[in-house]
Amino acid sequence: MSSAAALATDEKQQIASFMQGFTIETTPGSAAKIPDYRALLRPGTLIAVTFLPGSDFADTVAVAKRLKAEGFRPAPHFAARSIPSKAAFEDYLVRLQGEVGIDEVVALGGAVPQALGPFESSMQLLETGLFDKHGIKKIGVAGHPEGSPDITDKLIKEALAWKNAFAERTGAALYIATQFCFEAEPIIAWDKAIQAEGNRLPIHIGVPGLATLKTLLGHAKACGIGNSMRLLTKQAKNVAKLLVVNAPDQLVRDLARYKATDPKCGIRKVHMYPLGGMKKSAAWSYAVADGAFELKKKGFEVTRPIE
Repeated sequence: MSSAAALATDEKQQIASFMQGFTIETTPGSAAKIPDYRALLRPGTLIAVTFLPGSDFADTVAVAKRLKAEGFRPAPHFAARSIPSKAAFEDYLVRLQGEVGIDEVVALGGAVPQALGPFESSMQLLETGLFDKHGIKKIGVAGHPEGSPDITDKLIKEALAWKNAFAERTGAALYIATQFCFEAEPIIAWDKAIQAEGNRLPIHIGVPGLATLKTLLGHAKACGIGNSMRLLTKQAKNVAKLLVVNAPDQLVRDLARYKATDPKCGIRKVHMYPLGGMKKSAAWSYAVADGAFELKKKGFEVTRPIE
């Protein structure tokens, strides 16, 4: 084998390894359109279940219950600003443990302008001790590689320092679950910056699934994605590209290289956001994790049909 071929093989292995054990997200709305998750995802996959502004937490519980019955590991979201009271928060946990049985959640502030109750942040949820009381062993907390429209950079930095301190003093198994991004460069810079500031929490990096440029732009604007919006906006100048399905191959390739070559890399897992639908994003993710792809000059292309 030539040295070039050996390098390509090594890089393919890096990429496949990077996608191993990826997690994925679903909403109650999308769950209603999926007859059976087992047709799309492999047994034991961790699936985060959203609790979106204005929704009923009972819907999150129902989807978590269904996923557990279908052989998956549901991780429900707890959006602090959408919880009306401490009693309601505990009731949510009681219902989840009574009807489903979970050990992992994602605690977020939630994109609600006015809090419905006493909780303004995920930190206040953590401080109640209710997650620990009700058997939650692992908690994802928000990370913002490109900032957030809902909170200043200064407050983001302070919150991350608090979460690190909380993990150290309580022994809680926290990890950072980030918003999706489109370029590796700002993610790598962010990881290095927060490490320099003392972050020791592992990172589950958000990756956008297969979707048209038009769909990606819509989600990015709604979520306030920052610097890497430049990449989408530049592409959108070509109207013909708006309805072309985009895959995050270059992003995944760059991040896989970073993880493989920098021992200080804080990224531990990939969390897929199936923005263009669960079926395509899941099929693509498994193809990459299985090594069913070929490297290109830029990015790579899967060699398995993605319907």
